[in-house]
Amino acid sequence: QVQLEESGGGLVQPGGSLRLSCAASGRFYRINDMGWYRQAPGNQRESVATIGSGGNTNYADSVKGRFTVSRDNAQNTVYLQMNSLKPEDTAVYYCTANVHVRSWQRPGDYWGQGTQVTVSS
Repeated sequence: QVQLEESGGGLVQPGGSLRLSCAASGRFYRINDMGWYRQAPGNQRESVATIGSGGNTNYADSVKGRFTVSRDNAQNTVYLQMNSLKPEDTAVYYCTANVHVRSWQRPGDYWGQGTQVTVSS
C-alpha cells in the first residue's frame, strides 16, 4: 500500500556532494516522520537524519554540519543533501517513513530498497 522509491545515489569524490530523494506513493492517510538510514558492509544499519511532519530534524553526530534533511509534504518526498562527503559515508542509504495508512489504525514503518553512495577518489 505504501511504496518508497529512492534516487540520487552514485559515485562521488571526497569533498563532493550528492542529493538523495525519496518519494512515497500509494494510498495512505498521513505520513509522520521521514528519514534516512545507512548501512555499510559489515556494519549495522544506523540512523542518519530524520524529519517530522512539522519540520523538526535530528542528525547523527557524524553528519551534523554536512548533511541536511528536508521534505516536501505536498509531494510526499524527503531529501538528503550531502556535502563534504567522506569515504566513511560510503554505504547503502535507505529511506524510511512512518505512515498512517488508515486514520484509525496504528502507523507502520516503511522502507525503500536503498541506493548506493560511494565516496572514493
